[in-house]
Amino acid sequence: MPRFADPVVVNDNGAWCWFQDERALVDPDAQQLVVGSIAAAEGPGGKARSGNVELAVVDLRTGSSEIVVLHERFETDDHDVPALWRRSDGRWLAVYTKHKSDDLTRWRISEPNDPTAWGPERSFDWSPHTGGRGVTYSNLRAMGGRLYCFARAVNDDQCALVSDDEGETWAYAGKLFTRPKVGYVNGYTRYAAAGDRLHLVTTDHHPRDFDNSIYHGYLQDGALHRSDGTVLDPQALDGEAPSQEGLTTVLEAGSRWGGVRISHCWTTDIRTTANGGVAAILTARAGEDELVLDRKRAAPDLRFFYARMSPGGEWTVNELAKAGPGLMPHEEDYTGLAAIDPYDAGSVYISTLVDPRDGAVLPHREIFHGRAAAAGRFWAWTPVTEHSEVDNLRPIVAPGDPSRAPLLWFRGSMTASQHYRCEVVLLDLPRVTG
Repeated sequence: MPRFADPVVVNDNGAWCWFQDERALVDPDAQQLVVGSIAAAEGPGGKARSGNVELAVVDLRTGSSEIVVLHERFETDDHDVPALWRRSDGRWLAVYTKHKSDDLTRWRISEPNDPTAWGPERSFDWSPHTGGRGVTYSNLRAMGGRLYCFARAVNDDQCALVSDDEGETWAYAGKLFTRPKVGYVNGYTRYAAAGDRLHLVTTDHHPRDFDNSIYHGYLQDGALHRSDGTVLDPQALDGEAPSQEGLTTVLEAGSRWGGVRISHCWTTDIRTTANGGVAAILTARAGEDELVLDRKRAAPDLRFFYARMSPGGEWTVNELAKAGPGLMPHEEDYTGLAAIDPYDAGSVYISTLVDPRDGAVLPHREIFHGRAAAAGRFWAWTPVTEHSEVDNLRPIVAPGDPSRAPLLWFRGSMTASQHYRCEVVLLDLPRVTG
């Protein structure tokens, strides 16, 4: 099976946020990869292309790609990137929203086995539930024979739409959590499904506004459970929703690691494991002093943590690596991010300014591959990128084909979620296990 020795540019103008999934998927039969992104005015195409919701459809046999525009000049914001789903009839589903600037979840469905040809855009209006206060994010996950789309909506809490026809139509399912708002919004949640269980990790609020801890739970048989299987909400998404504080705490704000206090935790990635467990990557600030949240400087020391849950619900958490300072001053908790291989939880990719092998500070954020030993306590690191002239940001390992590990990221300069000059690249890696 062909592999590319060097990264291949698959879209010359694009970036993504990290609270939508899946942002990239592989069709193993067609040997195609599809990855969504949002174009910006600073990149090729300029203002005429800015805000395009785009898909790069990549031929994994050659590395060539075709750019498909789902919605022209939608909104220049990386939060608008589509979530993707492959239906049982061979059609692709793409779902996307604006960044809290209207109340519509939009979707399009492709022709059978052809992610370059799409039907008309349709939409679900949240305003009867949100009161016109906006919706953000799309996360497509299946559970119990139904397809769910999780979004930040009512009261800026996590909510869901549900479809019983693989995305042809959607209905409001309800709220997953309820919290009094602090600052900008409520919890930031990542989702991973396995069979009839849907796992999640979540925060209290935005880390700039609140000293977050990280919580875990899972949905099964209509109930929201803690990690140990006890039930927090017997009728999840029905009526009044509980606070996420009632779930299992995975990483606690104020806890100490190597003698250093951590705070303002945030969710980064989550995947299920073959034996029924869960792996997650989380971030946190490290240091004794509370950062003054004046939005003029980034957090100086951010850390990645690796959390692993056994099938029985017990968590093991270890510090993974230093992420360096925040990516931008007005988003003091942004990092280059990290990704877990969806078919190998002991394989991770991080974007960092600090070489995890020796602690050297790097001129630009580079991608490193980590291989775990001893349940994530020890890691062997290999550089994926080196001596870069720009930052390498927000890696993804695209699921869909267990025989390959397609690594995607974007590289360039990023000064805000709405301003970047970045290109999307793919490195089609051989899968190395054990």
